[in-house]
This record gives sequence, C-alpha cells and structure tokens, in this order.
Amino acid sequence: MPKRDDPETIGRRVQQLRRERGLTQRQLAEPAYTPAYISTLEAGRVRPSDEALRHIAGRLGVAFEELATGRPAHLATDLRLRMTEAQRTLATGEADRAAGSYARLLAEAERHDLAEVRAEALLGLGECALETGELAAGREYFERAEQVLAGEPLPARVPALRGRAVSHYLAGELRYAVYLFESTLDELNRSGLHDPDALLLLYAGVIGPYMDLGAHARAAQAAEFALALAPRAGDPALVARMHRSVARTLLAEGRITEADASLAKAAELYRTLHLRTELANCHWMRGYVCAQNGELERAEEELREALAMLTAKRAALYTSQVAVELADVLHRRGRSEEAAGLLRQVLGDLSPERGAVHAAAAHRLLGIIAEDARDTEAAEEHYVRALSLLERAGAAGDLADLCRLLGDLLRRTGRVEAALDAYRTGLGHRTAPGTTTLGPAPAQPLL
Repeated sequence: MPKRDDPETIGRRVQQLRRERGLTQRQLAEPAYTPAYISTLEAGRVRPSDEALRHIAGRLGVAFEELATGRPAHLATDLRLRMTEAQRTLATGEADRAAGSYARLLAEAERHDLAEVRAEALLGLGECALETGELAAGREYFERAEQVLAGEPLPARVPALRGRAVSHYLAGELRYAVYLFESTLDELNRSGLHDPDALLLLYAGVIGPYMDLGAHARAAQAAEFALALAPRAGDPALVARMHRSVARTLLAEGRITEADASLAKAAELYRTLHLRTELANCHWMRGYVCAQNGELERAEEELREALAMLTAKRAALYTSQVAVELADVLHRRGRSEEAAGLLRQVLGDLSPERGAVHAAAAHRLLGIIAEDARDTEAAEEHYVRALSLLERAGAAGDLADLCRLLGDLLRRTGRVEAALDAYRTGLGHRTAPGTTTLGPAPAQPLL
C-alpha cells in the first residue's frame, strides 16, 4: 500500500471533500465519532487511525486509499494499463505517439509521487528518443531514470544503464559505451547478482561496440554468454534482440549458416510480438549477412524492406544507417551513381555526434566511388573525413582498412611519404583479432 500523507494534508483533504458535499462536521462524525474529533482532524492535530479514515471515507463516498494518499482509486492499475499500451505503441514503431503517452504518464507519476511509474515512463521516453535519433535527449531521460532508481538493487537499474550506454554507442563514443557495459557486468557478476534478464540485456548490448572496436574475441565471448543465458530469460523480446546481436559475431567467425538461423529465430519472435522496428532491424542484419556472403540480390531485398519499415516509422537514425548498408550493396551491383545519391542524402542526417561510425562508412564508400570515377581529389577528401570520424570514435576495426585505402591512393598519386604516414597510422590501429586496449575483461557470469 502507498505511504499515507501527513496529518495536515489529510485534514485539509477531509475538510475540502466535506465542504464539497455540503456536510457538517457532526454529519461526517456520526455515529462513531464526535464533531470535536473531526474538527481536530481537519486542523491536522491528530493522526487518524485506519478505522477512522475508513469511516470518514465511507461517509464522503471516496475510497480509503484516495483519502489517505490523495491518489484516485485504482490509479496504479490504470497507470499500468496505460504503460502497457505505450510500450505496445513503441514496439510497433510509432515512437512519436508513444512518447506522448509516456510524457503524460510521467506527469501523473510525478503528481502522485509514484517512483516506479516515473522510472518506467522515463525509460520509455529514452527508448523513444533513441528510436528517433535524439541521442542527447535519450541520454538525459536514462540518467533521470537512474536517479529515480538510485536506491534499488543493481538489476533494477540495468535497463537505464544499458539505455545510457547505447546512446553513447550510437553517438560514436565506443569506449565509454563499453566501459558502462563492462563495469555494470563486472559489478553484477562479482556481487552474485545473476539476474538472467539483466545479464542478457548487457551482453547483447555490448556486442556492437566490441565489434566496432575490433575486439572480436570479447564480442564472441559475450555472444556465447548471451546464448547460454537465453533459456533462463523471461522476456521473449529480449531473447529476440540477443539473437540479432549474436548474429554479428557468428558472421565475423565465418559461421554464416548459424548467423542466418539466429536471425530467423529473432524475426519469428518479433513477428509474434508485433515488434515492427525490431523486425526491421532484423531484416537489416539479414541483408548484411547476405551481402557478406555475396548474395547481393537478396541483400538488396532485405535492406530495402528494412529501409521501408524504418522510414514508415520515422526511425531517423536507424534509417540512415540502413541506407549506408544498402548503398554498399548497390555499388557492388554496379549502380554506383544510385549509391552515391543515397549516401549524400544520408550524410545530411548523420554527424560526429550522431551515427559517427556510419557517417564514416558513408564517406569511405563515397571515396571508393570517386576513385572508380578517377576523381582522386574527392576520394582523398572523403577518406580523410572518414578517418577523422573513426579516430574520434575509436573504431579500430575499420581504421586499419581505411588507412590502407588512403595510403594506396596517396601512393598512386606520387605522395610516397604521405602514403607511408597513412600506412603507419593504420598499423598503429591494426591489432591481432580479439585484442583490445580496454583493460581486463569483466567477471564472468555463473552459468
């Protein structure tokens, strides 16, 4: 039961309700209490017992809880129903409409001092902001949710921590995102807080940053832990998200058939749950898998499906990222002019603070297309801009390849010393598969 208000607040509430109903203090008191008792209660000089409040609530025609706390009867049930509806709206990809619902829920939760509902509404607003690419706003919502949940056990705070980490990852701050994921995993595992849902959320979330940093061994290990935790997790949407993340590591290890099977499981779960944006992301990943396997026609089909679904739901940042993948496939299919047009459109939606790794990928591909057209000046400009974005993000996995492209271009145009500098920069970022400068890996879960 929610905590009762102080005697003065209850007294004022009783007096206001009594006057609204046109009752005297005697009419409210009889037959169990005296007018003097009601007068003392309304003045806030006595703490009424539950029995007295139940009598007064009955005479006033309100629920006991509303009289004791100021919250309407069945408020918690009503808010839970509306929260579920907001979550369903977000799941179907209608982020703007879901954000409006979450904002109204947040306002009510703050008015009635309902911490749990406040935290859920803030988490929902954070997820909506990630969906629409408003990363700074999303991070702020997740930070506020963490503050609300500050006194709760760590597993309850994990969704907010994971949201904040993802916002940094999408902004291109890969190392800080990994730090947030790893420090939380370390604390959970060392403390014996082996909550399957919390661990699965973190292990699935850290795979992307690991892959972009070139820490393939850690990504593979995170994927193995996620797969082992999946049977114990209670949230099917979480299990589906895990399968989608794990597919990246399977693909990096050359296990294409297993990656495709994992994505098929995720897609089936998303269809069952009607999670439209997640299903679109699944098409995106399947397109990527097909492209890596040389199945370019199928890759284009999958990526176009993802792009159409995400565009319809106005998921701006994810739409831009899929468009970069699609442009790569179009270029490989000999449609470079179409690919370049798509990339130029995408770069208007991406920036160093918003999708840095994919912005770099767009510049890299535009550089390759410019080289094919023998426009070396434009190619060099795109490669240099991509290099700046990747260095800022710390994406070692892509830096070495880009430095090779830039070095080859400089060498072909007679600038040998500059080419050597580019090659040296690439070698500085080229590490053995799976190595990382992130420090010791986090403690392992008890599986």
